[in-house]
Amino acid sequence: MREANALGVRVVLLAVAVSACGGGDSPSPGSPTATPPGSTCSAGTPVSGTPGLTTTLVGSGLSSPVDLQAPPGDRERVFVLEQAGRVRIFKKGNLLSAPFLDIASRVGSGGERGLLGLAFHPRYAENGRFFVNYTDRSGDTHIAEFRAPAPAGDVADAASEKLVLFADQPYSNHNGGGLAFGNDGMLYVGLGDGGSGGDPQGNGQSLGSHLGKMLRLDVDGGSPYRVPADNPFVNTSGARPEIWSYGLRNPWRFAFDRITGDLLIADVGQNAMEEIDLGVASRKGGENYGWSVMEGSRCYQPGSGCATVGLTLPVAEYSHGEGCSITGGVVYRGCRLPGYHGSYFYSDYCTPFVRSFRVESGRAVDLRDWTATLGRGLSRPSSFGVDGDGEIYIVDHDGEIYKVVPAS
Repeated sequence: MREANALGVRVVLLAVAVSACGGGDSPSPGSPTATPPGSTCSAGTPVSGTPGLTTTLVGSGLSSPVDLQAPPGDRERVFVLEQAGRVRIFKKGNLLSAPFLDIASRVGSGGERGLLGLAFHPRYAENGRFFVNYTDRSGDTHIAEFRAPAPAGDVADAASEKLVLFADQPYSNHNGGGLAFGNDGMLYVGLGDGGSGGDPQGNGQSLGSHLGKMLRLDVDGGSPYRVPADNPFVNTSGARPEIWSYGLRNPWRFAFDRITGDLLIADVGQNAMEEIDLGVASRKGGENYGWSVMEGSRCYQPGSGCATVGLTLPVAEYSHGEGCSITGGVVYRGCRLPGYHGSYFYSDYCTPFVRSFRVESGRAVDLRDWTATLGRGLSRPSSFGVDGDGEIYIVDHDGEIYKVVPAS
């Protein structure tokens, strides 16, 4: 999410360049610690062929929802974050009255602040561990671990909080917010450049700051975490060893393809372009996505020229003639929509279109616009999510949850 702006023109699909690219079907590094969401399906016959798509309203009455997640293998529940600091549960389609977690007294909420991200440990069913990303009353970022005493139960222990990582935020915007476990079992954290406009502190290009980065943490190898030995900047002098990739402005949402291990990052732009960046699994991190040298595929300072050698340009982008703040996004690997396996679905907070594409050999292909059927009812899409079967949900900031289903 971010402040609204409006300018220019068209959707552009780009090669992932200028840095070296790998194929979109490369295997993910390491081994998953649990079966990834969407790799198995519940009983029943999947829809065959390539069905048309529509949405069905599955929940309403929420207060500023910003994320939806499900524990691995849990086919009865989805968990929705309310920005003010509560995690709510839809269980068998019903919204439970009591929150799963309520930390509203610790959360500073409003604008781009609040309880922003949730990730369940791959072995949540065994250990009850989950992680949240929130801004405190001073506006600073906390990546915190909590536990549910009974993972199959519907209430977590709010007193179990353990700080994993703290990031001082110099301004009130561009906090990032996403959390996700990769296929390698590591926790990935998305942090924005710290805010204001134009990255005045230069955080996006500074390896000495956590801001404007994707971070990769081993939360099983140490307390509160261990830096993975294969992180790309572990041996770089002056660099924060947690950094996985950099050059990001505000990676509000990111998602893994649970089959290939590739990472897609929806990075919110400044005044001209919104972009989707690709981290091909075989590259094993280290990408520089360009901010604030670049905004999307354009030089950020028009007319000044900019060096693009070593930068990884977006796999897809669109201008502010079509929207103002990209809302990513999930890669579909469920069962009910087999014709769309590998498609990445995304939207925009200001212009609630819904679009998709697939990644082949590091390029975006098969661009589709689903606005006529999936955008109905949306006003301010804030996030996407998948349930325990990998089926897609769209979260609307005005309080509704929609599920993507076959049209017939």
